[in-house]
Amino acid sequence: MAANTWIAPTAVVIGDVEIGEYSSIWWNTILRGDSDKIVIGKHTNIQDNCIVHMNANDPVYIGNYVSIAHSAIVHACTIHDGVLIGMGARVLDRAEIGEGSLIGAGALVPPRMKVPPRSLVVGFPGKIVRELSEEEVKKHQQTWLIYENRWKTHYSQMRVIER
Repeated sequence: MAANTWIAPTAVVIGDVEIGEYSSIWWNTILRGDSDKIVIGKHTNIQDNCIVHMNANDPVYIGNYVSIAHSAIVHACTIHDGVLIGMGARVLDRAEIGEGSLIGAGALVPPRMKVPPRSLVVGFPGKIVRELSEEEVKKHQQTWLIYENRWKTHYSQMRVIER
């Protein structure tokens, strides 16, 4: 784990987990690297109440500048750089999310689905509905910066409350 990462005190990190520089793991998130590894890139945020897990021989790779929003589940898959996974979305076994893509809130990316770069995926099960414009990709790729600044504030302002 890089020294300049932030892991919320209520997050749980188990097993073989690598977390890149300036990345953040938020409140009540669980990273379970108990049967294979989880690799998280630089400047990536995994927000509150997420679960990241794998199967034996099916690791999880999460790229740089990725945002995984609240309550998402990421299981035994690959997420390339600059992706935004929406709130409550599920990305399942051996799925691969292409660079700059956006997985909509509540979407289910089924096992083995290959999402091309810059794709918008929505629905349950998820369907690729269109390619994202350059402007849309740039907009959602700013999320990582918001969360990077936010964790630095959380870290500097946290205090223990004695009861």
